[in-house]
Order: sequence, then C-alpha cells, then structure tokens
Amino acid sequence: MDTLPYAPIPPERPDVWAPPVAAADPRRLCTDCGISRSSAPKRCASACQFIQPDYPALEARVHGRARDPARPDEIFFGPLREMLRARLDPPRPGAQWTGITTRLGERLLETGAVDAVLTMAPDPEDSWRPMPVLVTKAEGMAACRGMRMGYAPLLALLEPARSQGYRRLAVIGIPCQVYALRALEAELGFDALYVIGTPCSDNTTTKRFHEFLELLSEDPASITYLEFRADYHVELRFRDGRKKAIPFLQLPLSKLPADFFPLTCRTCVDYTNVLSDITVGYMGGEGEQWLLVRNQRGAELLALLGDELHGSAPGSAGKRAGPVRGFLANVERAAGGLPLRRMPGWLRPIVGWLMPRVGPRGLEFARARVEMKALETVVHLRREEPRRMKTMVPEHVWAIVKPYGVAARPGEREAPEKGP
Repeated sequence: MDTLPYAPIPPERPDVWAPPVAAADPRRLCTDCGISRSSAPKRCASACQFIQPDYPALEARVHGRARDPARPDEIFFGPLREMLRARLDPPRPGAQWTGITTRLGERLLETGAVDAVLTMAPDPEDSWRPMPVLVTKAEGMAACRGMRMGYAPLLALLEPARSQGYRRLAVIGIPCQVYALRALEAELGFDALYVIGTPCSDNTTTKRFHEFLELLSEDPASITYLEFRADYHVELRFRDGRKKAIPFLQLPLSKLPADFFPLTCRTCVDYTNVLSDITVGYMGGEGEQWLLVRNQRGAELLALLGDELHGSAPGSAGKRAGPVRGFLANVERAAGGLPLRRMPGWLRPIVGWLMPRVGPRGLEFARARVEMKALETVVHLRREEPRRMKTMVPEHVWAIVKPYGVAARPGEREAPEKGP
C-alpha cells in the first residue's frame, strides 16, 4: 500500500473534500482502514480489529453493555434496541437501495448536528474505487451514493477533519474502519461523533473486483450497479438501462483465484458492524433494507428520517442449518486444498428457483450469513495463522459455531479469568 493520489473532486463541488492520503506503514493482515496512514501509525497495535480485538469492552463503552446471551439474536448481530425492515418513500434517485444511508448523512448536515460527514465517494477515474471524502453540505451526499469495492483508508481523513476545525463528525464506515474508530474515539476528542455502519464481508482490491466483473459480462465496463440481494440473486445494471439477475449458485466463484479474498476478510468476525450507532444493511430485510438500532444515538439518527421512513418488524422463514453445514463442508475442503463439491449444472437452475422460496429468509438468512462467516473465520485462521486464534477469535464466535460441531482446540481460547 502506497500513497493514494486521488483524482481531485471537480471545483464545482466545494462541499465534497478529498485531501491527498499519505503512504501507508506496511502491516500484515491489514484492510487499510487509514490509521497506518496517519501521523501516529503505531496506534494500529491497539486499534486494529485483526490484532487483539476486545468486543465486550468496546460494546460496553459504546452501547452501555455488551451483547446479552439472554437475547439470542444479539449473539449473532450485537447489542440491539430495535430491528426494522425499512425503506424510504419515495426512494432517492440513484440510490443503491432506497437511499437510507445517504439520507441520514444529509439530515445530519441539514440539521446542523455535524460539521462534516466522513464517507466514501467514487474516484473520478474509476467509479468502483472508493475514495474517502469529507462532505460539508447536505447536497454533497448525493455524490456518495452507491456501493464501492476495494480497500479505502477512510480514517486517514480524521486528522484533516480536525485541522479544518470540524469538531462534530459523522462517519459512515464498514466494520474494520468502525472498530479502529471506536478504539481511538476517546483520544480523538471530537465534540460529537455519529457512526453509521454498513455490513461488510469478503472485500477485495478494486483491481480484483474488475476481474470479477469481467466474469459476469462481456462488457464489464458498462456495469454501473451490482448488488447481492436477499432473494439469492446478484443484480447488475448497465449504462443502457438493462438489468440482469444472476442466481448465487450460478456465479463464477470457482473461477476466482484462491487469494481473491484476503485472509483478513475471510476471518472477519464483525459482519454486522456491531460498534456502529445504527447499522444499515439488507440481509434481514427480505427485499428492503435492514436497520439495527443499537443505542440512544442510533435512535436519534432514526428519528431524523421522520415520516420519510416506512418500517416494520423483520420477518423470518426457512431453516438455515442445512445450507450452513453445506457451506462449512466446502470451506473445509477449500482450506485443505481439495476441489469444491459442485452442484451439477442441470440442478443449479432448479435449486436457484427453490432457495428464495424455501431457503432461509429474513432474519434466518441473516443468522445463516453470520454463522457462515464465523465458521469461515475458524477454519481459515486455524489453517493459515493458528497462533492468532487465541487473540483474534472473540468468545461469542465460539458460541455461534458450537451447533456445527466446531469447538476450540487446546491453546485456541483465552483462559477464563479466575475469581478472587
């Protein structure tokens, strides 16, 4: 990772500021959250999600308590006050879903709750490449709509934000960025900090993502939109207005190189961004967005949307155990260097038709995805970085994988503290 000379935002957009980002201090197991590019890169040792995370302590600091075992869904999704299946009405033009995340940033700026929103915009030279920016006016948030793919040193702009006198900040980030932000929150000294989280899994470099697009279309440069939907399809949109839905089972994942997804992303334990004030995703939304309100500040964010937001209780259907066990078997084979068990081609369309109808849906789909990530973490970390098992795998992950016959081996788990 080196200096990132981002292309400048056009001068007609003074409300979106993209200062140059410094060179990174090289790190292993790094997703380039931006701290290694700051004036004090050694803070990575205490801030990084992939070194020695302490989720119970940070959850208690941010939300007033850690996840409660008596509330089963908190083991999967983190501390919660409320979950909603939600949409904006009317949806915002050009939004990835209906525009909830963008609208939250707009409302914070419109109401004067923050001086700036730290988020991602598309690089002017590559619309898929994420570029960290500081947005200072509500109308600037429109430039940040949609999904980007690739590493992005978001937190490298914390120091430029302070140098400009921004004392009240909102941050829209993915889990590894939010973990580091929370770990350093006290020393950063902002007067107010709102954290809007989006779920994340299986990130890769922007260059590698372009390789994936090339497998999906004969004209990958014309793809303007890609979304993994809760109905087991990936939706593509093209510049000429065409749309294409590809069943998950027919994605060309077997053609991707073994290192397409880095070890960091294959061993991430925070799919649902548990340290954000509010998480805005899709997994439990059954075709709409899925909101997880985690604390009082998250409730304040939700209230900013008022009557624009239409919400209801999320549903749950189907059973996840079978698909998760099948996923585990394939991960174990792949980690062991064996070929994956692949479904016959003639059967894929049939199963692709069945899964949205009988497979896990709603919250059951979300639980399945979290279980898959937890199992993937244990399998890959155990094989590739076994010495890190004790420090990188939080206690709640062992509870998630237990129903699938996966348990800690000697030396893989921190010894419980002894009482007085």
